[in-house]
Amino acid sequence: MRAGRALATLLGTALIASCGLQSGGAVPLRVGPGSIGQVPELAGVAITVGSKDFTEQNILGYIIEFALMAAGADVRDLTNIQGSNSLRDAQLHGQIDIAYDYTGTGWINYLGNEAPIPDELGQFEALRAADLAAHRMVWTAMAPLNNTYALAVSRRVSEETGVRTLSDYARLVDADPAAATTCVGTEFNVRQDGYPGMARKYGIDTDKVRKQIVQDAVVYQATADATQCRFGSVAATDGRIPGLDLVLLHDDKAFFPKYNAALVMGADFAEAHPAVAEIMTPISRLLTNETITELNRQVDVEGREPAEVARDWMVAQGLVTKG
Repeated sequence: MRAGRALATLLGTALIASCGLQSGGAVPLRVGPGSIGQVPELAGVAITVGSKDFTEQNILGYIIEFALMAAGADVRDLTNIQGSNSLRDAQLHGQIDIAYDYTGTGWINYLGNEAPIPDELGQFEALRAADLAAHRMVWTAMAPLNNTYALAVSRRVSEETGVRTLSDYARLVDADPAAATTCVGTEFNVRQDGYPGMARKYGIDTDKVRKQIVQDAVVYQATADATQCRFGSVAATDGRIPGLDLVLLHDDKAFFPKYNAALVMGADFAEAHPAVAEIMTPISRLLTNETITELNRQVDVEGREPAEVARDWMVAQGLVTKG
């Protein structure tokens, strides 16, 4: 496992260097000041913003970019980096100044802790202290949004079976495995914060489970159709959940780790530019599960561009104006 992580880190660093990510690119849209006004301390300050390569992360990256642009910073775009390890490496090497990341990812993947901390604030505070001490990385401005794993079911199947919680699902697997066919993504199938750990927590006999391992993108439509499978592993804030009228099963034994979004910055950058956290903290407070799921839906279901979705939401909140 350690060798695999080392190889992934090496490949991620090579990818960053080979793609010329050190300098970044121009932000795709322009915005002007709104309730976020020009901040003299940030005028002309070069700030490179990063994100991972999926819809929610791109939206969150653009939200940072537009906020800091409105404040007067010289913002560079490094969104859409492939994978958590590559984003982390870019931050550790100073190629990215700021990004949104997830507390569960930081606590488990980056710091190597096996057990999550059930309390959202407790996990955030433990992560903040440990990552600052070990790597001089600052976590701040945690958002309410929690993009954790979940099991989903179509509303029709939920009503037919009466399954609304993971305990209900476990009982259905035991009583009628054919009625609980489940599509799972490749990572969810093997991760200890995925199906194996969930099965142990809820007493699911994995020999009875009728699983199909598929690509994550396939799970949503397959679960909505309820032909290939009746339940599926999903990310809790994915926009396809409301778009396909899926229902999340309640994690009634609180198994899944918390994956709250929070800002991550190098300590030197955070100390040099305290205005960044001051600007972003009230924005983070607005990012609930309902809000980010709707923004994700506009991209993944309606086909809009993440930058436009992020900008239009910020304009609607009065944070910025269209450039």
